Formats: sequence, structure tokens, C-alpha cells
Amino acid sequence: MARELRYARSGSISICYQVIGDGPFDVVFVPGFVSHVELLGEIPSFARAWQRLSSFARLIVFDKRGTGLSERTPGIPTLEERLDDVRAVMDAAGSERAALVSVSEGGPMSVVFAATYPERTRALVLWGSFARVLPAPDYPSSITPDLLAHAYPLIDKRWGDGRTTAGLVYSDALRDDAMLQVIARLERNAATPAAAVAALRFGTECDVRHVLPAVSAPTLVVHRTGDPFVPIAFGRYLADHIRGAKLVELPGDFHVGANERSNEDLHDAIEVFLTGTRGTADADVDRILATVLFTDIVGSTEKAAELGDRRWRGLLDAHDAAVRGEIGRARGREVKTTGDGFVAAFDGPARAIRCARAIAEAARRLGLGVRSGLHSGECSVRGDDLSGLALHIGARVASLAGPGEVLVTSTVQDLVLGSGFRFEDRGTHALKGVPGEWRILAVAGT
Repeated sequence: MARELRYARSGSISICYQVIGDGPFDVVFVPGFVSHVELLGEIPSFARAWQRLSSFARLIVFDKRGTGLSERTPGIPTLEERLDDVRAVMDAAGSERAALVSVSEGGPMSVVFAATYPERTRALVLWGSFARVLPAPDYPSSITPDLLAHAYPLIDKRWGDGRTTAGLVYSDALRDDAMLQVIARLERNAATPAAAVAALRFGTECDVRHVLPAVSAPTLVVHRTGDPFVPIAFGRYLADHIRGAKLVELPGDFHVGANERSNEDLHDAIEVFLTGTRGTADADVDRILATVLFTDIVGSTEKAAELGDRRWRGLLDAHDAAVRGEIGRARGREVKTTGDGFVAAFDGPARAIRCARAIAEAARRLGLGVRSGLHSGECSVRGDDLSGLALHIGARVASLAGPGEVLVTSTVQDLVLGSGFRFEDRGTHALKGVPGEWRILAVAGT
């Protein structure tokens, strides 16, 4: 099997990856909170997983930015940046479409990737994973913030001796001194103590529950019934909320395990699922996850009356050119215009927020006040147009904004975890024509 290390460029960042095997279809292996593409292969359980996957597929493995052999970056990347890295690795490896096999903390980013890029997702496998970790009123969980608050200092203090990762992931290795040394070397090379804490914190704070209904790829959820780190309830929740997902519950009181043969039943389930769906796993590209942006000029009627038709037309043309320029720079797609506003769609919510802020500033320089509203949700693709509830929500959110203000739903806030944006709570609102109540937030500084 070829094991040559390669690098993909994701913007200005280098992402390390390997291609193993030459099977008839591609599998991208998405690791947990930290990894190292060379040293992870020395853990028998992962070596066996890669061997099994590459026996029937072309396997692509990589290190997320900030870990392993990929470029070390300050802080922890956002979900949006992680999606960009997967796309960059697939492009560099010549993979147009792949099945994503995701372990633990790799699951949330894979869920968002599958919903955002259905045309590039052949299938989705979620191995010991979750949509959310912390409890919420509608999401019971035994993992509390207090429990995690005790765990972080221990990781920071003991990272590098092997016992931290062994205790979380490879519990059977705690009784094997030789394997502990291998895992200790993996820890020291995969991340610094601070980076390991930040990576675990990101995984436990992210929430992609609202994205699950937008996944259209054939999905397998495979989970140990006695997993001490990621409870079986998390796997059942995934399967219950992804349409058509298959749940395979397997016996075992470990998360991943270090033993070479510890996951043969799991590998069997994955192989049967992926090879059995080959050729029939066409993604439904009529539905995608997108962040929609609605903009609107505040007081446009009064401004037009003040300036007169000719001057107003010139000002509106300058506004339209500025908005289109910012949408293009943010890698967005203009969906349509609404007279004195725009509807645009983005494959990343952080890019959408930055675009909205840039539009507000460009409009301010023209003497105009533009309000913006954003929501991330499932959209139906109709030619060059988009439709669906997500667009209605985005429009209603925009109507609540003031001049120069960017308002978002809590869904958008959840997806930009770690991006550095600050939000101000604007309370819950009933949006006209939209079921339920929605928590609205303003992007600070707009």
C-alpha cells in the first residue's frame, strides 16, 4: 500500500494527508480530536481500520490543521475552516466524491460537510460520534460542564504520558506499558497540551443537531453500547434525526480501543454498508445546507424621494456593485435581488457574517444604511434559485435589524463556534409565518 506523505493547500495553510490503496471508490477518514497520520498508524486498532478500509476503497487520511503533521495554527479551527480543509484534501487527491468515515469528534464536521456538499458525499459513517455533548432542555446528557471542567486541567497537566488519550479512547491500553509508550509519543507529536485541551473543548461545545435533517447521503451510525466516553444515547440521537440512517449497536465498554482485533465487528459493519451501497448512494443534490443572507436598504423610499430618480438610480447602482463585490470576495452566490436588497447563499456561516459586515460598511460609505439577516438551514435547489423555510427565516430576521446591523439566528451562532465573533442576545421572537420561537442575536460591532 502506498503511504507517501503529501500536502494540500487550504488557503494559506498546508494540510498533510496520505492516500492508501487504489480501490474503486474513495473513503476519507476523518479523525477524532487530535491525530498524526504517521504515528496513528502505529496504534493497532487504527492500523487495522485503515487496512480494512483500503482493502475495498482508495483511502485518504489527513491531519486537521493545528494537529499532527498539518500546519500548526493558533487556536482551534472553526467548522467552516475544517470543511475547507476536507475539500482541499479531496481536490489534491483527485477525489470528486467520497464516503466519509468519521470517528468521535470528527463526526460533527462530517455531518456539516455532508449537508453542505451533498454532491461530494457518497456516504457518511459516524463511528462513536455525536451531534452535541453538553445537556440542553431538549437533549439529555450525562456529560456536564462541571465534569469537563475537572477533565481539562488533568489533560493539560498529564498530556504526553499516554494515559490521557488511553483513558479517553484506548482504555484497553492502560494495562499495556508498551502500548502506552506508543500513545505517549502520539500525544507529544499530535498536539501541545494547550492545543489538546482546546481541541477537546471545541468538540464538547459544538452543536450540529439542527444540521442532521439536511443530511441526504446514506448514513451508518455505529456505536458501542457501553462506550464510557461517548454514550450510546448520542449515537441513537444521530440515527433518529438523520433521515434513513442505519444504526448498528455493538457490544463493548470502550470508545475506540487499541487492540488490533477489538473492532472487527465494527469494520465488518462499515464494509457491508459501504460496499452494499456502492452505485446506489447518489446524493440528493436538490437539498443542501446553506447560510442565507438577506440585505435591505433602510429607508430606501425616503432616500429616493430626497435624491430624485436619476441620482437614486446612480446610488443604487453603486450599492449593487459593492454588494456583488463583497459576495464574490466571500465565495458566496447571488441568488436574487429584491429591488433594494439582495439574497445570497454561502457554504460557510463565518464567510456570510464577514460579508454582511463588509456590505454594511460599504453601504455606510455610500451614505446608506443596510440591514442584514442570516440563517443556516436546509434549502431546496431550483435551478439557480433556492427555496425553503431557511429563506423565510432569513428574511424575517433581516426585517428585525436596524441600519448597519447584522442579525443572526442561534443556529448560525452554533456553527461559528471558535471563530472569534461576539454576539449580543436580542431575545426570542416569533417570526411571521415560521413555526416556533427563534433566538436572535446581533453580531457585535455592527
